Amino acid sequence: MEGASVNFEIADHEIDDVTHVIELAGEVDLYTAPEFKDRLVALIDQGKRRLVVDLSRTTFIDSTTLGVLVGGVKRLRPLGGALALVCSDANILKIFEITGLDRVFPIYRTRAEALAAVAETAS
Repeated sequence: MEGASVNFEIADHEIDDVTHVIELAGEVDLYTAPEFKDRLVALIDQGKRRLVVDLSRTTFIDSTTLGVLVGGVKRLRPLGGALALVCSDANILKIFEITGLDRVFPIYRTRAEALAAVAETAS
C-alpha cells in the first residue's frame, strides 16, 4: 500500500477465553488503523469481552485510531464487555484528554492494572 507506515506492529496476547491484550507499537494512523480495527472486531466476534489495548510502545495516534477505539467500546458495552487502555506517553495521553475520551476509556499505566480493571468491570 503506497503511503503506508512501516513503523507499525500489532501483537495479540490471549489471557483466557474472554480476555485479550492487543499490543500496538509505532504509528497507528490512517494507514495502519484498519489492521487494528480488523483485529479488534475479530476478537469481539470470537467472544472476547475483556480487552486491553496496550499503547506502551505506540509513538503516534490520530483520529482514525480514536474512531477504532470508540467503535470497540460501542461493540463491547451491549455485550457486557469492557475495554481499557495502557498508556503512559504524555503526548498520547494529551490527545485523550483534549478529546474528552479519557472519560470514555479507563487508562492505566501498566498492563496488570488494566487487566485487573477489565476483570472487575466486565460481566
